[in-house]
Amino acid sequence: MASVRAFLGGVGFFVQGLRWMARHPGSWLFGLLPAVVTAVLYIGVLIFLGTRADDISAYFTPFADDWNAALRNTMRAVIAIVVFGAGLAVAVLTFTPITLTIGDPFYQKLSERVEESYGEVPEGIDESLWRSIVRSVKDSLATLGYALLFTVPLFFLGFVPGVGQTVVPVLGALVSGFFLTAELTTLAMERRGILRKERFAILRANKATAVGFGVVTFLIFLVPLGAIIAMPVAVAGAAIMVRLNLAAASEGTAAPDARVG
Repeated sequence: MASVRAFLGGVGFFVQGLRWMARHPGSWLFGLLPAVVTAVLYIGVLIFLGTRADDISAYFTPFADDWNAALRNTMRAVIAIVVFGAGLAVAVLTFTPITLTIGDPFYQKLSERVEESYGEVPEGIDESLWRSIVRSVKDSLATLGYALLFTVPLFFLGFVPGVGQTVVPVLGALVSGFFLTAELTTLAMERRGILRKERFAILRANKATAVGFGVVTFLIFLVPLGAIIAMPVAVAGAAIMVRLNLAAASEGTAAPDARVG
């Protein structure tokens, strides 16, 4: 029961981010810019992949040129679908870290504005912009690597009849939600000097809250244009969640998954 309350608390932090944005529409528009840029790039890549999936499939299966036409076309159609599906899955997994990297100055400022509305803003890590970008990219790659350890097996399990249409989508949403939260909470946690290893330890200790926040974000991101519109909301909600729940838990002032804001 406590885990359910913590999960719903995580969802509640996204709602709090939405409320904050509704009160500060200028900040919402400010935060849309990097998401729009990333979305345009990704849409272009996916259109290319979708229109060339058949050619890619044929390129990697020259051994099938002499097969029966029906068998050859069926196999290549399946491979083309898998190629496009894999590209779409990678796009979903990488949209947030790429957007946060492209829009780092925007989202840093947005996250700080959210925290200012709650009181004093932590000073953050004293390092050069270049070093900050390099560390951010390394952390995002590490997080993506962890995510792929789970999502790649789930992708192939998706082709298993029954399981692929029921269990796998649920597990995929939970896994993707957790790693989305890991990315989105980076700004507010690093502002407190909490780097990747400690950050993941905090998220694991508050897993239900982290998953609740991430799952609602993930589901909204799947809606057409949802990722663009909801990205500033997710950044704001993550800042609120870290300030009211996760940072306090890391300091020992709250039990894991206890404070749901």
